[in-house]
Amino acid sequence: MPLLINDMTVKSNEDYERRRNKQVAGMRSVLDYAMGTVIIFVGIFLLVRHRFDLALNKRFPPDTIDLLLGALFVVYGSWRIYRGYRKNYFK
Repeated sequence: MPLLINDMTVKSNEDYERRRNKQVAGMRSVLDYAMGTVIIFVGIFLLVRHRFDLALNKRFPPDTIDLLLGALFVVYGSWRIYRGYRKNYFK
């Protein structure tokens, strides 16, 4: 009889871990979508900020570094969104 109780406890622990991992994966996926979107918007802003008449542009004129960082942010934000779509966190 103790084996049966121990086996039931192991199965319930496995079910709990599976449910917890699914919830954590869902929350991390939402976080990846949100952060990826924010990072992409920052990257797009850095890429196109020279087209706008902003006080920031007068104080810190856009240069090549802005374009490189903007492109890097867009690539990294896209990767974050892809990672949230893939949901491959515990493998």
